[in-house]
Amino acid sequence: MRRVSFLSRQTVIAALTANALRPPRGRRSGLSSFAAGWLFGETAPQVLALTALDAATHLTKGRRQGVRAKAGLALAAASTLGLAHMVRQSHRAAGVLDEALVEGLGVDYVEQLDEAPDPADLATPWRRLARPFDFRDDAVRVIRNLPYSEAGRRGHLDIYLPAAEDAITDAPVLLQVHGGAWSVGQKEHQARPLMNRMAAKGWVCVAINYRLSPRDPWPAHIVDVKRAIAWVRDNIADHGGDPDYLVITGGSAGGHLAALAALTPGDPEFQPGFEDADTSVRAAVPFYGVYDFAGSTGLANAIEMRDAFLGPRVLQTTWEDAPHVHEAASPILRITPDAPDFFVIHGDLDSLVAVEQARLFVAELRRTSARSVVYAELPGAQHAFDVVHSVRSTHAVRAVDRYLTWHWNTWRQGLSADSGAEPGQLDDAAGSSSVSPG
Repeated sequence: MRRVSFLSRQTVIAALTANALRPPRGRRSGLSSFAAGWLFGETAPQVLALTALDAATHLTKGRRQGVRAKAGLALAAASTLGLAHMVRQSHRAAGVLDEALVEGLGVDYVEQLDEAPDPADLATPWRRLARPFDFRDDAVRVIRNLPYSEAGRRGHLDIYLPAAEDAITDAPVLLQVHGGAWSVGQKEHQARPLMNRMAAKGWVCVAINYRLSPRDPWPAHIVDVKRAIAWVRDNIADHGGDPDYLVITGGSAGGHLAALAALTPGDPEFQPGFEDADTSVRAAVPFYGVYDFAGSTGLANAIEMRDAFLGPRVLQTTWEDAPHVHEAASPILRITPDAPDFFVIHGDLDSLVAVEQARLFVAELRRTSARSVVYAELPGAQHAFDVVHSVRSTHAVRAVDRYLTWHWNTWRQGLSADSGAEPGQLDDAAGSSSVSPG
């Protein structure tokens, strides 16, 4: 087999670095950019080390320093600078997330934590990051494939519990909804770092499958999420959870479904046959979600997604034929003063779901909701940044841990927090787009 040359290796790394630093937008280019860049960006420290090692090895072996070698070294130097910048951005997530919590909850939110975070807890766990896909955790045990509906394996869920044999009772519950463009994905493939961390701390975490398109058109997806919430309320006490305290989270399509479920408790359209079930949640933590199915924000990204993908594949109808279906599926159009607390997280380099969707969604929450709203916009973050162990995902998981702990302790004490921002505070950041049905 022919060996790949030093110049060829460095050309590929330089191209991937450039893509991660400046991902293009648009349906086709954005999807290609995401496929090439999301994992690369989250493994920047490892790639940086390998790039430097490759260049050093090339120099120490006394290879001929011709034009090709000099070009390879120049590319390696450029990639090193870009990768180092990406690593710095990943570390910045810690400060951005903490500032978001302070802005949304108040500077004294740490008083409601079990203990204030110390430098050791905030340090980067480099040993863990050496194994980005290793989700084993001896502090957690998992009960797998419990049925919550009659949809076969798409109606199964897993429960993450503390590994200790000591029985737990009245523990807070976190429900995780996986992503995958409403058409692929499994409950085991997302948010494992978050669920492991919370289960090890005494939470009961539930990860669900749900029916997927195109085999099952909308609203099967949200109906299943609602069925899972109802199942949790009826059955989670048997596993040590508190049925009265449930928080929902999810990423991408799962972020959309988590947000929509949180904003539509008891909606009979999404609860056929179980209209009387309590499907309310105490808070929602959507990661890089889709909030506009109807294109009501006027964002080109939302309209293109509506017409090219959401309509034909997920909803299996068009905007022209059924605008009310698109509007009912849009979290940004379902916000009321009774919305629960929200912690919204999005990356500013998301090439699949424009960050402007998150900005406008948060602005509408802060205008309308009487509850607290936290928003963290992570610099340099691509879509699905939290799927593996990385510098950025570690800081995000720790921040969500602090948020959930604050929320649980606040709820137990009978306290609440209203929105941490004045009405219209995000209007300038969101741009001139407006939100209106139809």
